[in-house]
Amino acid sequence: MVATATHLAALAAGPHGFAHATALATKPLLMPLLAAWAAARRTPRTARAPRGLIAALLCGWAGDVLLEVGGTAAFMAGMGCFAAGHVCYLRLFAARGAFRGTRRALSARYAGYALLWAVMIALLWPGLDPGMRVPVALYSLLLTAMAAGASGLGRAVAAGGALFLLSDTLIATGIADWPQLPRHQVAIMLTYAVAQALLAAGIPAAAVRTAPPRAAAEAAA
Repeated sequence: MVATATHLAALAAGPHGFAHATALATKPLLMPLLAAWAAARRTPRTARAPRGLIAALLCGWAGDVLLEVGGTAAFMAGMGCFAAGHVCYLRLFAARGAFRGTRRALSARYAGYALLWAVMIALLWPGLDPGMRVPVALYSLLLTAMAAGASGLGRAVAAGGALFLLSDTLIATGIADWPQLPRHQVAIMLTYAVAQALLAAGIPAAAVRTAPPRAAAEAAA
């Protein structure tokens, strides 16, 4: 929390001098610290964090670092790291029963996210560089699937998935040259950090709350 607050304050202070150096220095610390907290955390419901959660957070760390490098190649590599993290999350959700239920219930849950993805891509498409359109569309589809899956594991995880989607959508508007919010980077990192924290806190608890004993045992392993 201290590292995140410091990073956000540095971003809010502006991209110059000491504030800029502080923002650059603190960003690579956020996900490793969160992963360490998740790995060390013990609750009455969970003995330890699943390895998939730690892997997802470290994929986020790699993506954070690569996005700071700059350039198309680094951006694409960073997007690939975040995509790998979403795959880790989806596997965790599946092990915890996020995709169980009647066809009608699942359709109702995911229809809104599917519509949101279609509208988002339709709006962003004209502003994207032609070489970025397909990668962004595919990544955003995976991201939206992760957010939809998170909606089946309780309020904390659902909010984490939705905020992750919002954070990356704000990044996409910058790529598409949309008008940006004041302190746009603060909004991106605030929603991202809160999203990852909610996922890290909520997923281990969801293992006990939603998964059958066999699935919970497999997830813990």
